[in-house]
Amino acid sequence: EVQLQASGGGLVQAGGSLRLSCAASGFTFRNYAIAWFRQAPGKGREGVSCIDSDGSTYYEDAVKGRFIISSDNTKKTVYLQMNSLKPEDTAVYYCATKEDGLPSPAQSVYDYWGQGTQVTVSS
Repeated sequence: EVQLQASGGGLVQAGGSLRLSCAASGFTFRNYAIAWFRQAPGKGREGVSCIDSDGSTYYEDAVKGRFIISSDNTKKTVYLQMNSLKPEDTAVYYCATKEDGLPSPAQSVYDYWGQGTQVTVSS
């Protein structure tokens, strides 16, 4: 059974940093695509970043230059380093994966989702 466990959220002041982790289990982690999405209060879920097993990455414009996605294949974990955080980054952050291993910013194509971790950025 594919499972994703997101962690690392918390409360941070504007300008601070957090690192989110997405620990994966139940698949080989050799051909994968894992993405981060977020949902702010009262808003729809939106894409943040994604990475595939070749190390190719994608970032939404809102986080480019501030967030860095990376992976540790030995730990089957994907990280999202979030720097220069802004109050508008406040959201529940989710990680997701898809069976075909092709990265995509579109949330509708992802098959498995983690439970989410809350990030709150105070001004």
